[in-house]
Amino acid sequence: MVEAKLNKKLIASQAGFITVHNYDETTREYLSSCVEYLAVGVGLPANSCVEFPGDKKAGSVLCRKPDDSAWHYLPDYRGQTVYSIETGEPKEITQPGDYPAGTTTAAPATWFDVWNGSEWVTDSAARQAANVKEAEQARASLRGYANDFINAQQWPSRLALGRLSEDEKAAFNDWLDYLDALESIDTTSAPEINWPAQPAE
Repeated sequence: MVEAKLNKKLIASQAGFITVHNYDETTREYLSSCVEYLAVGVGLPANSCVEFPGDKKAGSVLCRKPDDSAWHYLPDYRGQTVYSIETGEPKEITQPGDYPAGTTTAAPATWFDVWNGSEWVTDSAARQAANVKEAEQARASLRGYANDFINAQQWPSRLALGRLSEDEKAAFNDWLDYLDALESIDTTSAPEINWPAQPAE
């Protein structure tokens, strides 16, 4: 089998066969090797070279350098998840190479964790503010339901007209007491809140 000869521009100056090593167009990682026939004046196939890539290494992948000058090893973390140290958002690694800048492999424990330069720490003030806001929203929802129920019974207008029975007056008072209890809740103690029991409907 006649071996092809290449000039300095990697164009065949003598026709023949040559072993080429192929790499991925995007990641530039080594894919395979094969024998190609080159006619005079024909260059190497796209995304290939004649330099042998070398042996595989665990945890690394062989890639062609961007300037196509040589092979080199890059860390292979594909499939792993990293987290933005700015937002805590997860991101799966899909390309060979080092971990993306501004990320860590450590997952934040809560939505309120912030990166202190070496680890996640919980922003207690932010978490407490969120707990208080959630408690206030819950109280508003409970209060709205109670008012809707009271108005649906028409208790205020019927009371003004003297048309409530004693049982209805007692029920009305139970719901008013419930509203008062809701208002007295200290939401700054969230999430440790004992919500008052809703009266029977």
